[in-house]
Amino acid sequence: YGSSFKVIRNIAFYDPLKMGAEKERFILYQGAVNEGRSFETLIPAMQWVNAPLLICGDGNFMKQAIRLVDEYGLKDKVIFKGLVEPAELKKVTSKALIGITLFEESAKSNYYSLANRFFDYIHAGVPQVCSDYPVYREINNQFRVAVLVRDHSPESLAQAINSLLHDEERWENIHRECMLAARELNWQQESLKLVSFYKQIFG
Repeated sequence: YGSSFKVIRNIAFYDPLKMGAEKERFILYQGAVNEGRSFETLIPAMQWVNAPLLICGDGNFMKQAIRLVDEYGLKDKVIFKGLVEPAELKKVTSKALIGITLFEESAKSNYYSLANRFFDYIHAGVPQVCSDYPVYREINNQFRVAVLVRDHSPESLAQAINSLLHDEERWENIHRECMLAARELNWQQESLKLVSFYKQIFG
């Protein structure tokens, strides 16, 4: 529209103490359990993953997700934690071994998304499996914080998750990249852009 604008990202506040938590062997999805988040393929993928998946959240796909768990006999592998208080969720996130950020390419809003959980995992030092969409790819080219996937089939997701579970060196490398990324991708840095923008507008 011919107007000047700035992109200010809603990124987590940098706190290096959050990265020091000892990791436990579980995979974490945090956020809305809604349609378009690839639960139809993520849950079946857990058949071939030797670690539990914790799902922290609720949403319009919860009933279907529970049915999928029953259908594939994964009650001991996929654990629904429901809505978790923010302070408690931070503790859970800090202990996760792997995070999940997946969106189906069914809408442009998904394709061009930048989920808060993407940064929450980074700031907790948690390597993640993430959809290979433009904004995530741009950040991952700068800091290798994720295993990116274009194929969201159960087999592909299981392979991506297992590549982190079974390759300790790869996990450690991505974990270190998360720690480096958090120093630059944080609200302290974004707030400077916001202050600068306000100064341009109001003098």
